[in-house]
Amino acid sequence: MNDVKENIIAVKTYSFAIRIVKLNRELVAKKEYILSKQVLKSGTSIGANVEEAIGGISKKDFRAKMSISYKEARETHYWLKLLKDTSYITEEEFTELNKELTSILKILYKIIESSK
Repeated sequence: MNDVKENIIAVKTYSFAIRIVKLNRELVAKKEYILSKQVLKSGTSIGANVEEAIGGISKKDFRAKMSISYKEARETHYWLKLLKDTSYITEEEFTELNKELTSILKILYKIIESSK
């Protein structure tokens, strides 16, 4: 388990997932159920796939799971933009989440490229 604590992408995606769960609670409190579920699914899937990649049985498996994480992060970006542009989250909330997500995307991209 100590290996996971030192794995920066695992730590970042887990922290991001926590923020997404909290955002989901806020959206549900505002009676927004559809978009909240979409961002919850994609936003928490990023870290889940990273965790699966870490336990991958081959380099190909590792790369495939990291690629899925990258795609889920891109999807999450879409939902966050939509939530901002429909006034479910503020510009400030979006900017903060997007900064974290952009960092995750850059790391995932580098991991995928270097694992080829």
